[in-house]
Amino acid sequence: MHSKTLLAVVSAALVLTACSFDALTDRVNPYRIDVRQGNYVDQSMVAQLRRGMTREQVRFVLGTPLVVDVFREDRWDYVYLFQPGRGPAEQRVISVFFVDDLLDRVDGDVVAADGSETVGATTERSRVVEIEAPQRRR
Repeated sequence: MHSKTLLAVVSAALVLTACSFDALTDRVNPYRIDVRQGNYVDQSMVAQLRRGMTREQVRFVLGTPLVVDVFREDRWDYVYLFQPGRGPAEQRVISVFFVDDLLDRVDGDVVAADGSETVGATTERSRVVEIEAPQRRR
């Protein structure tokens, strides 16, 4: 009889713990890693670009593009996604356009030279970046 009572108490304890398991897991806050995917492009890298650069020169400055469209060979897209362990994800897209295999313009999300974000609720998401033409040496 003693073993039946012990078995009943253990069974009741397991049933009660199973009912309150959700409350326990809501209080446990496991560590979540930050996930970074794609091509990280910052303002200093974009500042090195000059109109008239070849594809190889652009690839040297920015790295290999994440997206190269087969149907539009004159455009490279550099996509970067940062998903922190907690909080909203951040995505940046930089598009590089070529004319006759030479850099023509850069379009996308760019960080200003002072470090402030150009992306936000009150600002426009896409921004065209003017690229200086290379200076000719005499």
